[in-house]
Amino acid sequence: MARFDGKRILITGGTSGIGLATAKRIVEEGGEVGVTGRSQAHLDEAGRSLPSGSLVLKNDAASPEEAKELAEKVADSMGRIDGLFLNAGFGKFGPVEDMTADFVDAQFDVNVRGPVLHMAHLKPHLAEGASVLVTSSVAPYLGQAPGAVYAATKGAVTAMVRSWARDLSESGRRCNAIAPGPIETNFFEGMGIPEDQVEALAGQIKSQVPLGRFGTDAEVAAVACFLLSDDASYVTGSEYVVDGGMVMR
Repeated sequence: MARFDGKRILITGGTSGIGLATAKRIVEEGGEVGVTGRSQAHLDEAGRSLPSGSLVLKNDAASPEEAKELAEKVADSMGRIDGLFLNAGFGKFGPVEDMTADFVDAQFDVNVRGPVLHMAHLKPHLAEGASVLVTSSVAPYLGQAPGAVYAATKGAVTAMVRSWARDLSESGRRCNAIAPGPIETNFFEGMGIPEDQVEALAGQIKSQVPLGRFGTDAEVAAVACFLLSDDASYVTGSEYVVDGGMVMR
């Protein structure tokens, strides 16, 4: 029996990269998925990649109104969900002297407020024994000067996961975080790094990874599926690092 037979899993930020790779694997293992995203191109790709009948919804993780609307659509289309993967997020790097209120707010709105409001509206729709997974990052452990704001948002995610794990445990549900390191899929997209610096930075990052390479979205998805499945039934309040050994701790 496949791990996700009869299971319904919702993935925010599920139309590309790690989210889409996780959705595909869940489907391969017998599950039903719903995915959300902002980019129409990514929504179209997800629609082509996933089986007919999969829920593919446009959703802006930064919008309080859309968090409520998403919960209503999920309740109508999927009913109770057995897994929730709060994966939507982005990062932007820059020197501290260039950071503005908009620079800070944009990342906190998506990476922190987004998961909070999605959790608030979707919690009533979690089935008994459901698993919640939230994407964090290794960024809080690296001390990268240009990534201070992004790292702060992901540190907040880890803190929230521990609180949510305590809250959900009263009803037999679980909550964990997954912290990817450098992953090939759109790693530098949206970070504000000049194109002519990307190759040199990629080489610098690889030199810090004991396994000597970037990871793949499929490798992160494998761990995500473990945490979303009943294989991890006694795992909650944890953060699983998937980074090739970059921040061994």
